[in-house]
Amino acid sequence: MADLSFLGFLVLLLPLTLLLLLYLIVRPKPVRIPIKDRHVFITGGSSGIGLALAHQAAKEGARVSILARSGKKLEEAKQSIQLATGIEVATYSADVRDFDAVKTALDEAGPVDVLVVNQGVFVPGELEVQSLDEVRLMIDVNITGSFHMIKAALPLIKKRQNGGPASIALMSSQAGQVGIYGYTAYSASKFGLRGLAEALQQEVIADDIHVSLIFPPDTETPGLEEGTVSNCKLLLCFVVFSVFLSAELLENKRRPRLTSIIAASSGAMKADEVAKKALDGIKSGSFIVPCNSEGFLLSIATAGLSPQRSVLMAFVEVVAAGLIRFVALCFQWNWYGSIEKWHARGKTGVNHADL
Repeated sequence: MADLSFLGFLVLLLPLTLLLLLYLIVRPKPVRIPIKDRHVFITGGSSGIGLALAHQAAKEGARVSILARSGKKLEEAKQSIQLATGIEVATYSADVRDFDAVKTALDEAGPVDVLVVNQGVFVPGELEVQSLDEVRLMIDVNITGSFHMIKAALPLIKKRQNGGPASIALMSSQAGQVGIYGYTAYSASKFGLRGLAEALQQEVIADDIHVSLIFPPDTETPGLEEGTVSNCKLLLCFVVFSVFLSAELLENKRRPRLTSIIAASSGAMKADEVAKKALDGIKSGSFIVPCNSEGFLLSIATAGLSPQRSVLMAFVEVVAAGLIRFVALCFQWNWYGSIEKWHARGKTGVNHADL
């Protein structure tokens, strides 16, 4: 009986000890970033997630500025926000690939408290057959455009008027956590945002600037409907002990057939839902911001050396790491099996549609 009592004590003591240790070492420390009466600047703000974020921020009392290429879409977005919230937002027409244009827009906008780097483009295809122009487009908009925005905005963020904590949020993709067939260039452009965010957080933490990296799943946006989606995401779904990876299936004839075989389709989130999750993550200063339960589990699987403010989340990451790594290896086994089967049937003349 005494042995059982001692064992129960150990079972209770070990997790409590781990929690205490994590409390002492987890960095950066928790923070709350207010939105009301602060300047929120959003790129890609004329439609989709960016527009939904602008609506949410305006409803919470922020002074909102949105930037996009199309002046017509910006005006439509401005009117829709004013109609819904009664608040007039500032609009700036510029291409994020043009640093001078971006800097001019930001200088006109003035000090920024929260910068949301939301622009992005996606063109599917195997690298061998994809044109370099398409690859450059994704790299230039998704990665270089993000550098342009942040570099131009940093002096203005440091000049913010109220001196409270500030935020730089990057809209990545679940395809920026897991690479998959047919997403080579896009995944590279989104994986790059993580390295940018992790290093940037260390550079700006002394200025009370907090970086968030948002990983939405497939989202219902105009880009999705047109076949070139601004936020193409990868969805990881765990069901009890059985798990399956879901990547968004776009209504795009260019998407490789093998991509669809490897990844089953999944339901898309609405832009408003993603925007709410994103804004909540920004306000809590979270570095990794998943947008649904599947994304939450995927964030644990790819936590790596990323910053973690939450002691509880750090505890879950530490405890679950081994199991989730095993699950990830099961995914790889399944994916590569599908690839081998695809190529084997191609060599024997079997119709791929039969797979």
